[in-house]
Amino acid sequence: MSIRYEKDENQIVTLTLDLKDRGANVLGPDLLEPFAKMVDELEQDKELKGVVLASAKKDWVAGADLEYLFANNEPEAVMRLTETFKVLARRLEKLGKPVVAALNGSALGGGLELALACHYRVALRNPRAKFGFPEVKLGLLPGGGGTQRLPRMIGIQTALPHLIEGKDLKVDAALKAGFIDAIAETPEDLVAMARTWIGENKYVAKPWDKKGFRWPGGDSKRPDNAQMWAIAPSMMHQKTRGNYPAVKNILACVYEGSWVDFDTASRIESRYFTQLATSQTATNMINAFWFQRNRINKGESRPKGFEKRLVQKVGILGAGMMGAGIAAVSALAGIEVVLKDVAKSGAEKGKDVTRALVKKRVDRGRMDQEKADQVLGRILTTDHAADLQGCDLIIEAVFEDRELKAKVTAEAEARIEADAVFASNTSTLPITGLAEASQRPENFIGLHFFSPVDKMPLVEIIVGEKTTEETLARAFDYVQQIKKTPIVVNDSRGFYTSRVFSTYVQEGMALVREGQHPRAIEHAGLEAGMPVGPLALIDEVSLSLIHNILSQTKRDMEAEGKTHEGHPGDPVVTKMVEDLKRPGKKAAAGFYDYPDNGKKHLWPELGKHFPLAADQLSQAEMQERMMFVQALETVRCLDEGVLTRVADANIGSIFGWGFAPFKGGTLQYINDVGLKTFCERAEALEAKWGKRFAVPQRLRDMAAKGEIFQ
Repeated sequence: MSIRYEKDENQIVTLTLDLKDRGANVLGPDLLEPFAKMVDELEQDKELKGVVLASAKKDWVAGADLEYLFANNEPEAVMRLTETFKVLARRLEKLGKPVVAALNGSALGGGLELALACHYRVALRNPRAKFGFPEVKLGLLPGGGGTQRLPRMIGIQTALPHLIEGKDLKVDAALKAGFIDAIAETPEDLVAMARTWIGENKYVAKPWDKKGFRWPGGDSKRPDNAQMWAIAPSMMHQKTRGNYPAVKNILACVYEGSWVDFDTASRIESRYFTQLATSQTATNMINAFWFQRNRINKGESRPKGFEKRLVQKVGILGAGMMGAGIAAVSALAGIEVVLKDVAKSGAEKGKDVTRALVKKRVDRGRMDQEKADQVLGRILTTDHAADLQGCDLIIEAVFEDRELKAKVTAEAEARIEADAVFASNTSTLPITGLAEASQRPENFIGLHFFSPVDKMPLVEIIVGEKTTEETLARAFDYVQQIKKTPIVVNDSRGFYTSRVFSTYVQEGMALVREGQHPRAIEHAGLEAGMPVGPLALIDEVSLSLIHNILSQTKRDMEAEGKTHEGHPGDPVVTKMVEDLKRPGKKAAAGFYDYPDNGKKHLWPELGKHFPLAADQLSQAEMQERMMFVQALETVRCLDEGVLTRVADANIGSIFGWGFAPFKGGTLQYINDVGLKTFCERAEALEAKWGKRFAVPQRLRDMAAKGEIFQ
């Protein structure tokens, strides 16, 4: 049975949700059908005093059954499932007897919506438990009554941020927000408090089912709410650039729902939800953020046959921005850290990053001082290689200089055990070449972190030619240990993320060289869904770094007897760095100026050094060039074996450099456009702008067969 029915001597029924063969309770036909039969019994029970909804899983209810929804996304099927759940929730709400949700763990999305349909909510003080409406992160809206119940409970202006931002709340914050009514300290207290409340509240009804109901904070006609509605849509459009229809639909649900009765409002919500659930945007986002990310986190890319091993002590070589960040996330994960730099003072400066992070958490009440002191106590700063002894993992995070990396590799390997893993945090230099300086190349691997390390969720694991599967498994385990998402790629120059990311900023610089207006270029990047325009982004990364990488790449290819063809945007980098002495944000001089007491702005002299062309391209064509060039390079990475999994490509692009999340990643972007249409458009771009838009044969073959990336 998916639901257990128990009735005590006080005529209180406990329904325990326990979906068969699933690790979590999810709202789909397998749970809703038996649930409806249970509600039939409750409605017919004349002696019933109340109902407790409980869960046999570690969490309460995880939300909608996305696998079912994804497989049955015809409008009629989605509307039917949505309304089936709502009818059930409404029957509980109007049962005439108190219904209490006993929340032993997380209640997210549809799970929280089911809890809101109950008359009272008690949550266990569970540090793992989360409460909220994450649907917007999947291109959806809370379609189980959330956009109608929450505003009627806590007010329109208070509810909207919870619905639109999709943030999770811990139990104390959920109580403060009004999601729950009480907190139980133990599982025994949880049940007892639920039953006590039922005994004290024999006749219950929701406020909106009572005559004379008034919205907390007023309905939409109240002047301050009316003023908010006048500006909210334009503010949201400015923020989302129209790429996330879920936000617009949430606003519409709350606004329109506030003018009608609850049941009509609920029907309005169902229609907006159905529109989203059957959209390409939701397909893209659910595919990437749910299915593909879950596959990665469950270890799809991790070699089988190796027991999971946790890192006990990590040595980090180089206490600059990246090394300091890696030290911080490692110490926060409970790992002992040796942070080494050429001088002790440099290592201490690197430790300051962790000091600042824990201080911020203490100040915000997210960590107590004792825990903060423990985190800081795990980091040993040093300038002596001897202190690396006992480390089971070394991460080299020094400058992108092959000779320097070889030097610190030899220095560290002389101090560590033979089975320790050595990882390089290089962003571009091939791992196989760096491993030549190692005495044990089979233990050598790449761990490419992203800046800022504490905020960026991705780590790119790069496998060299001699890297063993055991080394890969251990690197994978470490990345998950520090709570990051790992993608696995094979070795090449620039690997996957740096290689494809560079095409975006290079295309932006090619447009500058062609005489396109810099402001229009930046706007095109943002409108396409990228988090930052290409010129602002290359300023952040540093033009000087790109210049150094280009120079190193040219030298390496010449040493291999190859010709470095370069990119149309390369001369712009050279001119900016060598001639104009504008290396980027760090120097407060790049494509942008960075005044001490003001906002950054495009350098006014750009037009002088890169004159505007008479013919300015449309926004649509610039957007297409920026997005297509990234997608095409990703396909080439698949062709060359740099990438072996579609999920790694999509998640790597979104979490690595912010590729338009609503498109679901670089390969899902091709699915979104349609493979046949994509090939046709790419051919037109190649004819006009060059062979970087050439269509790989793999893509032509897939289009001819009607296949997609999955």
